[in-house]
Amino acid sequence: MQMSSILTNSSSMVALQTLKGINKGMAKVQDEISTGLKVATAKDNSSSWSIASTMNSDVSSFKKLGESLTSASAMVGTARTAAEQIGDLVKQIQTKVVQAQNPDADLTKLGDDIAVLADTITSIAASSQYNGINLVNAAYDATDATTIAATSANITVSVTRSAAGAVSAESFRVQWVDLGAAGDSLKVLAGLTNRDAATGTYADYDAETLPTAADLGGIGTAEALAYVDSVLDAVNSAAATFGSAQSRIEAQNAFLSKQADALKNGVGAMVDADMEEASARLAALQTQQQLGIQALSIANQAPQNVLSLFR
Repeated sequence: MQMSSILTNSSSMVALQTLKGINKGMAKVQDEISTGLKVATAKDNSSSWSIASTMNSDVSSFKKLGESLTSASAMVGTARTAAEQIGDLVKQIQTKVVQAQNPDADLTKLGDDIAVLADTITSIAASSQYNGINLVNAAYDATDATTIAATSANITVSVTRSAAGAVSAESFRVQWVDLGAAGDSLKVLAGLTNRDAATGTYADYDAETLPTAADLGGIGTAEALAYVDSVLDAVNSAAATFGSAQSRIEAQNAFLSKQADALKNGVGAMVDADMEEASARLAALQTQQQLGIQALSIANQAPQNVLSLFR
């Protein structure tokens, strides 16, 4: 039989410890409900918190990279649009050169038209810049790695993390092309009035040369058409290259968005609170708290019973 004591109330101590545990549990559940997180700090679950922090860092990186890719797509898209427009203008010049072969052609008018079209090509190439970067108006030496690096846009398309936690980036370069020079060289063909009707050749072009270093002096109509066609091929190739690069950028951006969503879901599974469970636990703890308070009240009344022994 347990003795009665007015100095030590074991029942009260047990009830008090139980109530403290219930109140601690309630505080945790209330934190989960207010923050929406079951792991809000490292002390809640150090492993889950560390993994979630790393994954959240990756999500932030993907978000910033997505913004960069959106800008890169617009930059390359500007160059692609310019190349496509220049291609249309080169086709018009090609038509003018063909028309110039007719014996009754108005060579002066056709020459003026070609000059205007060539100037337009140069103007489009010079103005096709995005945030100060122009991908269609710069020359480079394809054999010089240093020059290639200086005249190309380096676009980061992904950030990866190894199993060991090391972070690396993948990128590719979009090489600039000099479509402005195409306009300058095609303008030489504006001098159709200098064509020798008897020989069908252009004369007096000693001061102007094509990028291929072929002097237009003495070049016939067929050669002129061949050159225009080669320029058109180069412009179309540039447009195709820019279009392919833009498609890759947009596809990578779409994947990054999905990857970020997947990481967010993973983080949520580790640290987000189950609100239905939290609600049920809170209701149970509130009931336990009421019973604990009542039990403590009863235990605190026990010493009063000792008084009856002295009546």
